[in-house]
Amino acid sequence: MKEKEIKIEDSDSFQIIFTKYGAMSLDKQENLGQIIGENVGELHIDEGTISFGDDLTFPVQILGNLATDTGKWHWAWDNKDIGFPEDIVQEAVKVKEFGEKHNISQFTTNIFGADLLEAHIMAMTVSGIFNNDAYYAVNFDEMIFFVAINSSEIPKDDSIERFVDVFNRFQKEFDVKPKLAFESYTKIRGYEYKERDEFSVAKIGQSRVIVGFSERGNITHIQTML
Repeated sequence: MKEKEIKIEDSDSFQIIFTKYGAMSLDKQENLGQIIGENVGELHIDEGTISFGDDLTFPVQILGNLATDTGKWHWAWDNKDIGFPEDIVQEAVKVKEFGEKHNISQFTTNIFGADLLEAHIMAMTVSGIFNNDAYYAVNFDEMIFFVAINSSEIPKDDSIERFVDVFNRFQKEFDVKPKLAFESYTKIRGYEYKERDEFSVAKIGQSRVIVGFSERGNITHIQTML
């Protein structure tokens, strides 16, 4: 399966970037969930890993943390006071560089107000941009650390059922533009994308997923042709 590039335009807001990459991140979270089951992740900062039980250990990059008592998000690239090992905040540093290049204030402000949903959206967006295999939120009392995971051990599900389910959930659960989300998710998955005035089509092998849209861009129907 060949991934196609999704371009970031200079005019793209954080929300538009999330719309482009969020569905694929949600897809990868499903992959992670299938392999870890009910196991709770244990973060080993000095080792730069996270473990789920005795048999699963993945390398991580620390993205940031959410202080649940104050409702503040803190990026890991602002590392002077915390002192994380430099090799596990490299992706966070790249987030800041990306934010500076594309004028995304959410990536260049070291500390700002956020709730748990907004923190997850932050991690989903970063995970999508940098093509991580998943992310995970680790609870430490009143602090939640968000880490990016990359591992070939995490299985992928390329079924059409997964594709339809993830897209439908993404556009229902998050404030996104459905047509842009469908186009981006289709292309990132490596599928052929076609667009007409009232509907868009994802070509998945010999199958098709057809999504109809109203004049306002809302979804009118999702049809699968196997």
